[in-house]
Amino acid sequence: MNIAVVGLSHKTAPVEVREKLSIQEAKMESVVQQLCSYPHIEEVAILSTCNRLEIYVVATETEAGVRELSQFLSELGQLPLHQLRQHLFVLLHQDAVMHLMRVAAGLDSLVLGEGQILAQVKHTHKLGQQYNGIGRLLNRLFKQAITAGKRVRTETSIGTGAVSISSAAVELAQIKAQNLAACRVAILGAGKMSRLLVQHLLSKGAVNISILNRSQARSEELARQFANANLELHSLSDMMRVIAESDLVFTSTAATEPLLDRAKLEAVLEPNRPVMLFDISVPRNVAADVNELDNVQAFNVDDLKAVVAQNQESRRQMALEAEVLLDEEVEAFEVWWRSLETVTTISCLRDKIETIREQELEKALSRLGTEFAEKHQEVIEALTRGIVNKILHDPMVQLRAQQDIEARRLAMQSLQMLFNLDKGEQFS
Repeated sequence: MNIAVVGLSHKTAPVEVREKLSIQEAKMESVVQQLCSYPHIEEVAILSTCNRLEIYVVATETEAGVRELSQFLSELGQLPLHQLRQHLFVLLHQDAVMHLMRVAAGLDSLVLGEGQILAQVKHTHKLGQQYNGIGRLLNRLFKQAITAGKRVRTETSIGTGAVSISSAAVELAQIKAQNLAACRVAILGAGKMSRLLVQHLLSKGAVNISILNRSQARSEELARQFANANLELHSLSDMMRVIAESDLVFTSTAATEPLLDRAKLEAVLEPNRPVMLFDISVPRNVAADVNELDNVQAFNVDDLKAVVAQNQESRRQMALEAEVLLDEEVEAFEVWWRSLETVTTISCLRDKIETIREQELEKALSRLGTEFAEKHQEVIEALTRGIVNKILHDPMVQLRAQQDIEARRLAMQSLQMLFNLDKGEQFS
């Protein structure tokens, strides 16, 4: 039995290919059952997110199992295999094991160290069990990977520090303002970046948030995504009045000319009232001359990029630490896997030798006579068991300790041949 993963991700395929091969949760059960019905596939687990589709399998024959899986993906995406193949990656055995560990730890994510993927790996494990796709091998692998992901998040700081412009803006605002819950916040714009700003602000404790936008419908659409947040919606015509009442202002509009400059702010701000501006727009929404005002602090995209770059470098350093932890978890899985592969061979050999011992003991005792047999049976039985155990001890220890997979399999095959062990029974 071999573990393999076949899939595609943000690293190997553009979004127009990834969206064709996305598997919705409603179809997951039927897909798992279909794959498990293939001749060379024994176990299946499917990790499907917006950035990746990865199908982990246990195959009775690796090459044939990968071929069946690749053909399935071709049919799923309605793409000829020769076109799809350039976007697929195939990882086998230890490489597949390490890959899942790295995925669960966030080291293979678009945003290095992001935490959402660990929850998605857990969900994949849960669904695989629920739909009877996961058996003994994948169950152990996913449990080990989830443990690895948890260790990386608790034993390193890889998940900390903003790594997008919107999250950096909120992180910087929190550093400067200390307590976001006590701040009145205004956001100019209601697009995707504004949505991310609201998301990050709420996660940091902000409660008083106003949205200003030209389109009321767009503002309402944004507010519906945060129904429990009680966002205040204003027309852009109220901009200066709302800013005058705000502590923090974030700008994220498509305007090609600055919406705010020194003259506009000076006209509405009280002299001793501080305000911080975070402009995440390109072209800029805030003119450079606002910094001439004593009570105004303004930060633009370049300021925020520095925060992002610093955090990304920090995460890269943490990733090196994480790799050491993952090596430990991979080794733990390998030790278990190696022991599992030898269990049935050892069991078959012991059963065969024990059968021979019992048969020969019975013959010997019958020849020794009833009186002698009854008096000395325990001693003779202990003698034969001791001989058998001592003969089997070294071969069993060496077989379990063999690190090289191919060498171990050759050793097991030799035992099967030399002792004429039943292969069907061994792999049942």
